[in-house]
Amino acid sequence: MYSSPSLCRLLTAYLAITLVGCAASGDRPAPATMGGKFSFGLWGDMPYKKAGDDAKLPAVLQSINASDIAFSLYDGDIKDGSSKCTDDVYTDALKMFASMKKPVVYVPGDNEWTDCHRLNNGGMDSLERLSHLRKVLFPTLNSLGQTTLPLEHQGKLGEKFVENTRFSHGNITFVGINMPGSNNNMVLNARECGNKSARKAEQCDAANAEYLARDTANIAWLNASFAQAKTSNAHGLVLVVQADPGFDLPETEEFDESTRPGVSGYRHFMSQLAEQTQAFKGEVLFVHGDTHFFKLDKPLFDPAHMLTNFTRLQTFGSPSLHWVKVTVNPASTSVFQVEPVVVKHAN
Repeated sequence: MYSSPSLCRLLTAYLAITLVGCAASGDRPAPATMGGKFSFGLWGDMPYKKAGDDAKLPAVLQSINASDIAFSLYDGDIKDGSSKCTDDVYTDALKMFASMKKPVVYVPGDNEWTDCHRLNNGGMDSLERLSHLRKVLFPTLNSLGQTTLPLEHQGKLGEKFVENTRFSHGNITFVGINMPGSNNNMVLNARECGNKSARKAEQCDAANAEYLARDTANIAWLNASFAQAKTSNAHGLVLVVQADPGFDLPETEEFDESTRPGVSGYRHFMSQLAEQTQAFKGEVLFVHGDTHFFKLDKPLFDPAHMLTNFTRLQTFGSPSLHWVKVTVNPASTSVFQVEPVVVKHAN
């Protein structure tokens, strides 16, 4: 394990932390209305300039704008993983979200902060880019878009964990959490620290400390969100993150760390999610991007021990620029009705 100070010592200290609920800043959204059907959109992992996405993006935005959704959620990666993390990337994303007629809730991805240390990303300080992201892409307590939604935030504007959000709509609790790819910003060893990277040892130590603090905050926000959903007798909870937490692809080249306790940056969070889902009477829709192809399944825990109220939805991503429409129907045994929307692009 990477250590200086030892990640093992950090992990030991981390596991000793008692998780407590975090106070939200800003006003709490009005109570959700009971009853009727409504739809929302899901999209992310676009545009990737190196993949030629700029020519395809307008059709996606037009398709979402022309739909009857109430709002959309974007599950991270506002740029590709091999381009520089310069300031214009974040302001361009703001312009993209500002073109949306309905509210947009943004959830961060790894390409816009976790991976910025890579040489082909400009060899920038990932934690400085995270701080910049928090200030630029969360300018108010409301969502982005031409019309907005009031959001609860775990942190204050411009500060840590402001990107963790929550709101209710139609008796469904929606939660956005900063859990990105690249193993959730966890650095495993010295080799990984310096691989194709401008990072020094002290920056990798800082990355691991950041991971531990954010993972603790994320789990507190997760638990508080389920508690709120139970209190309001919500029909369901939608949780949006960026990372594929090991359902499909390993995060490292050498091995599949999702099967190795103490190595994956997602295991603690996912175990808490499984426990909360088991104790929740409603449906849980877990949304993520990261691997760029549409998928809908029930991966927790395994075929012999399926969590029947848990559904994973993986959204499209570059170079497949499409989006997903979800209709909420509280009267149905399947609260979340999922429709992939394939956008026609000019040749």
